[in-house]
Amino acid sequence: MGVKLGKLIYRNEVTFESLKGKTIAIDFSNSAYQFLSSIRQPDGTLLMDSNGNITSHLMGTWTRFSNLITKGVKLVVVLDGEMPELKHQTSKERQDKKQAAKEKFEEAKESQDVELMNMYAKQTSFLTKEMIQESKELMESMGIPVIQAPAEADAQMAFLSKNNDVWAAATSDVDPLLHGCKRTITNLTLSQRKKTRSGSTIKINPELIDLEENLKKLNLTQKELIILAILIGTDYNKGIHGIGPKKALKLVKENKDYDKMFQNLNIEFNWKEIYELFDNMKVKKDYKLKWEKINTKLIKEILVERHEFNEERVNKVLENLEQGTKSFEQTGLGDWAFK
Repeated sequence: MGVKLGKLIYRNEVTFESLKGKTIAIDFSNSAYQFLSSIRQPDGTLLMDSNGNITSHLMGTWTRFSNLITKGVKLVVVLDGEMPELKHQTSKERQDKKQAAKEKFEEAKESQDVELMNMYAKQTSFLTKEMIQESKELMESMGIPVIQAPAEADAQMAFLSKNNDVWAAATSDVDPLLHGCKRTITNLTLSQRKKTRSGSTIKINPELIDLEENLKKLNLTQKELIILAILIGTDYNKGIHGIGPKKALKLVKENKDYDKMFQNLNIEFNWKEIYELFDNMKVKKDYKLKWEKINTKLIKEILVERHEFNEERVNKVLENLEQGTKSFEQTGLGDWAFK
């Protein structure tokens, strides 16, 4: 879900050409839920092999990540770890919404309303441990380093950014900025088309959000940006009634005693506890980023042998991957090759 900073945030459209040679961290859970939501049959059914195993997440991972590599983007994937205690309530609310959508899906199924089935099915996506593990196996067979974060992927990606090990973090929200990530990129997909709730499609391009630029234009410190987010609402606290992005910005600038400010707002949460999660969340510090050789044999075993992907199409993507890895070698950014 993420914090809703709305139009306060300055964004700049970027091209894939400008991202060539850049190392970008990917929030896997964020991407996987996009795959499970969008890669479905017309009636909303997930893609499956003949044994009933869901393959939408593998299709998305294989297609999007291989396309990005082919475009010359060097990837690092980060997996979520243990959920912070304060996020459990948000998680429960999300699960309740999914259950409600599941019930509405069954009603639409009984009436054979394909359009409603598709709409509600997309709201029931659930990522299992098995899906994560097999996706991890596929990504590693593609040569991509995968980091298991001890807590939130957002914090881990920010740590990679602060260490200058990645140029930016790719996700659908701005939460990594609150952890101090230097840059985030949204809409990192080559489809460049996005469906709206009305069913129409709009053109989208990758957008770069630069932390330093935003702090300067908003005239905020990193601490004040976090306070701003807490006022609006985060994954760890609900927003305060009547306070949107513009009013929150005004409050942050008018107040310096934040204890007093939150006390006057009669909040029911500990703002300092939430602030600490953004400012000092646990991260893995002893990681190693190593881009391994692409294991074509394992890729085919996972996709073709286990899940019946079309071998000819897989081979075609592998050819494109080979071209992508050559671009890394030409720019001195790695030694990816095929086993």
